[in-house]
Amino acid sequence: MNQLGDAQLRTWTLRYMALLAADAQVQLAWLGERELETESVVEEAELLCRMPKGLMERGALTHKDVQGLQAIGRRLGEIDADCCGGLRANALATDRAWDEVRSLARQFLLSALGEWRQPLPRPVRPYTGDH
Repeated sequence: MNQLGDAQLRTWTLRYMALLAADAQVQLAWLGERELETESVVEEAELLCRMPKGLMERGALTHKDVQGLQAIGRRLGEIDADCCGGLRANALATDRAWDEVRSLARQFLLSALGEWRQPLPRPVRPYTGDH
């Protein structure tokens, strides 16, 4: 991947980690505004947590960043493996596993950026074929 692609992927990863780090009510509001299910966010975040080694090799992430993302990915995988119980929207506010994900995401952002409160992912407009 080129440097521009790496920078965009790093930014997307940081924004998704900001969403995972956000307070439960912020997460629920973000999901509601976009009419998304928790499962969609988990799938995207798990994907982002599996890709960091290439970014590290190209200098877009540090080894510590990769370790943090892998820890988040493992915890998300455990939630996902719990047969979707942790994927219900209300689980964001009630399930202790999500508190652990928030904590891991906040630690990652503190290490990577010095502050865990960061901009959340902006909505992606669906492709319509128009230019």
